[in-house]
Amino acid sequence: MGTKRHFRVWRGDSAGGDIEDFDVEVNEGEVVLDIIHRLQATQTPDLACRWNCKAGKCGSCSMEINGKPRLGCMTRMSTFEEDETVTITPLRTFPVIRDLVTDVSFNYEKARETPAFAPPPGVAPGDYRMQQVDVERSQEFRKCIECFLCQNTCHVVRDHEENKAAFSGPRYFIRAAELDMHPLDDREDRKEYAQANQGMGYCNITKCCTEVCPEHIKITDNAIIPMKERVVDRRYDPLVWLGRKIFRRDELDGSNGSRGENMAPSTSVGVTDLAQGGAFPTHRGPEGPEVREDGKMDVTEVTLPTQGGPSPFGDQQFPLPSDRVSYQQPAQPPDNDH
Repeated sequence: MGTKRHFRVWRGDSAGGDIEDFDVEVNEGEVVLDIIHRLQATQTPDLACRWNCKAGKCGSCSMEINGKPRLGCMTRMSTFEEDETVTITPLRTFPVIRDLVTDVSFNYEKARETPAFAPPPGVAPGDYRMQQVDVERSQEFRKCIECFLCQNTCHVVRDHEENKAAFSGPRYFIRAAELDMHPLDDREDRKEYAQANQGMGYCNITKCCTEVCPEHIKITDNAIIPMKERVVDRRYDPLVWLGRKIFRRDELDGSNGSRGENMAPSTSVGVTDLAQGGAFPTHRGPEGPEVREDGKMDVTEVTLPTQGGPSPFGDQQFPLPSDRVSYQQPAQPPDNDH
């Protein structure tokens, strides 16, 4: 024989609703989804609830239980005190259809916007070969059951409806990370796409998505943070910035006569490159920083984003004078032959 427990369940639709109180029998070993089914069978046959496998693998029965996003089929009643009221509400981030059922189409729209796997050229399906060591890191993300609890709890869209257009959410950040780490994915701009088109910059790594994941995927630590670090490496690393400054490729003005067009092709022996009819190059070769008349280079050329600006270290010269250098050459060993 079970015990009577008090439940509060949100009832309503897109036009509005309210919390209703129920006293339901609870038996040993049951989960919250069992209680919802008992409510449907005994007191509220029109209570709407989405569910499927009842095994924690389909992600259908997502709801908020006592304010925390959870799966109804994986939340045991034994986790609550016997005199504790259990409140069940729909996912807050998504529009309510009816009772505990919400419209999660936002997530499928973001899924369609995410670039798919790009196979390497020349390799047919069925011929893909990978080593286990190459896929171990991204294999964790394949455990996602798309319950969208992480999407629901992320405050970027939970508290700010206006961010939904520009923000894909944790579920699709791990998808981007999975493909970026995939040994056979041929697309090289996953990180930049996640930053520019999926709104990864909105995430401030509070780890709330990791806390609610029923598959215990380390969404923040293993997917979002590595992706953010790689974007920073590309955009803000000082060495990468210096390399772009020194080895820049500037497009030439194509309006100067016919410089951007091919010359008439020639088959004469000894005629090569442009004279043979090859395309005129549209980039310049590497250019080093300017050198002053005294043969020295301004330290600003390697320290400031604006070349020729004032040095942040005062009136400096590069290289530093010998009396300003703290490094001393090691003493030469004595010559034993003399």
